[in-house]
Amino acid sequence: MSKPKVRSIHHVQLAIPAGGEAEAVSFYEGLFGLPHVPKPAHLQVRGGCWFESETVRIHLGVEEDFRPAKKAHPALLVEGLDAFVKELERHGAPVTIDEPLAGHRRVYTEDPFGNRLELIEPD
Repeated sequence: MSKPKVRSIHHVQLAIPAGGEAEAVSFYEGLFGLPHVPKPAHLQVRGGCWFESETVRIHLGVEEDFRPAKKAHPALLVEGLDAFVKELERHGAPVTIDEPLAGHRRVYTEDPFGNRLELIEPD
């Protein structure tokens, strides 16, 4: 029998508070350009929302006792990091420039709920 292996990440799930869906759509679809896609019907009753492109899937789930992820985070590979930074600042999102990481520039920001997100771009 062959040894099992991890091939890729299917999606990342982040938590949001109840009722945060509209704000999530404004941020993830409006600012990040990730298409808002319908959740399967049997999961819609749980709240939350999904954003999926050809290469990126971020699922947001409602958590009763919501606390944002301040350390754990997805790192999103982007094009146009400087333009992202300007848009984030224009929308009042925090931006923290971090040290480069092996040929990449990177910054941290937060979604409207305080979840940490890393944006990373090759030099």
